[in-house]
Amino acid sequence: MEAVSLLDAHGKPIASRRPSMLHGSNVPYDAADRTGQHMSEWNPYLGSPDGDLNVHRDIIVARVRDLVRNDGWASGAVTRMLDNVIGANFRPIFKPDYLALAAHTGIKAFDHVWADEFSQQLGGSYRTWAGDVGKYCDTQRNQTLAQMFRLGFRHKVVEGDAIAMLHWLPDRVAPGRARYATAVQLMDPDRLSNPQLKLDTQTMRGGVEIDSYGAAVAYHFRRAHQGDYFAAAKSATWDRVERETEWGRPIVVHDFDLERAGQHRGGAGIFAPVLQRLKMLAKYDGAELDAALINAIFAAYIESPYDHAMVEGALAGDDDLGAYQTDRVAYHQSAGLKLNNARLPILYPGEKINAVTATRPNPNFRQFEAAVLRNAAAATGLSAQQLSNDWSDVNYSSARGALLEAWKTLSRRRHDFGAGFGQPIVAAFAEEAMEVDDLPLPAGAPAFHLFRGAYTRAKWMGPGRGVIDSLKERQGAVLGMDSGLSTLEDEAGEMGGSDWRENVAQRAIEIQRFKEHGIALPQWAIGAQEGGATSSSEA
Repeated sequence: MEAVSLLDAHGKPIASRRPSMLHGSNVPYDAADRTGQHMSEWNPYLGSPDGDLNVHRDIIVARVRDLVRNDGWASGAVTRMLDNVIGANFRPIFKPDYLALAAHTGIKAFDHVWADEFSQQLGGSYRTWAGDVGKYCDTQRNQTLAQMFRLGFRHKVVEGDAIAMLHWLPDRVAPGRARYATAVQLMDPDRLSNPQLKLDTQTMRGGVEIDSYGAAVAYHFRRAHQGDYFAAAKSATWDRVERETEWGRPIVVHDFDLERAGQHRGGAGIFAPVLQRLKMLAKYDGAELDAALINAIFAAYIESPYDHAMVEGALAGDDDLGAYQTDRVAYHQSAGLKLNNARLPILYPGEKINAVTATRPNPNFRQFEAAVLRNAAAATGLSAQQLSNDWSDVNYSSARGALLEAWKTLSRRRHDFGAGFGQPIVAAFAEEAMEVDDLPLPAGAPAFHLFRGAYTRAKWMGPGRGVIDSLKERQGAVLGMDSGLSTLEDEAGEMGGSDWRENVAQRAIEIQRFKEHGIALPQWAIGAQEGGATSSSEA
């Protein structure tokens, strides 16, 4: 049977073609259109996770650093991020997994009572090490561990990588000096690179040596930064450092946010997607300032059909302008024509003085600035108000909604950084603390390295979310605890970033001090006393 062809008005067969899609595209998805006027010139290549970044990493990071150094918005965004995620005392609250330990070992003494006692004593050892005035936790003895965490997170935000190396320094352990030999060295991410700057290979990606599964097994660091002209020889020498010891103690801690599977270096920080826009805003802002400055300096100008010499002569009373002008100058000089004690200039016929009207900033500048800052806020995970520090256009509901939405991102980043960067460091310290300190352990407790994760499980505590309306939000917190939907630990951490145990102990101290000085107890203390008495009578 012959195929039937459709004919057009001229009796010619109609050419067969695929159904036309939306907007005239000839493919099922507009995103795949290669011929349309809107998409034909948009042809990015399909790169690998490491290939897209590692080759271009240095130029991206250099530009981001320059922006953060010199642009107030970018610098402020980093500050807001550090203050909300890390704060002044980023620390772990130890919560050993007693259920896992009991299940795997069969030791019933691993219970919640043991877990509470163990966590408090390990927490005390940690504070002794991390906040020691001698700062022996830092190989350079410059910072406490909380300060090192803040700097490490800054590297992660700006450059995409937070890297630390753990050292064992027993020579520092002595009475009056260090109690622990574990010390942390923060590493500049620039120093992590392929030896001799070779291209990536199957087993080497941006300085990270990997195995057949893609897991990091070692890291290659320059002995000095390539920008240190005084250490040129060292900057051309790389050291290979194992990721961990044979028994699993971390040596190199490398934390970054993965954007694709198979990625081995950070994605150049949070500013990479909006770097161009923020730079454009900085240029626009500078141009507006220059224009406003020029308007302020030049208040008026003379418009004349004559050349500059004649204009100058007219203003100065030049004798070369002729007898008429000479007589006119003399007249005005003798008359002393003034307005509000200001001498009136003598102008040549046809000349006039015009005032400069300041039209800066441009009426569109504010809208442009707000749009760019909203774009940057979306990329960084902050609210637009946090980035701009302008809260004039929001009310309580909208401000709280914006902060709660931003808080999801900020708390997730805190959790990720605590798990990826803080937890390996804490585990390395806890391994030593188990040997140095008399931590409570039941008989037959397994070795630390066998249950490293269970012994050192922790909740990372940073600054609280804060409050906008203290009355409403604190009332809500009380209702949440009374209804069993929240705990004192949750509310203390969310609202103030404090440890509930320390809060309770402090309240007991304050109540006792009121009694010692014969001062009437405040309402909250009376409620606490009545609750304690009720509990005692019921018991």
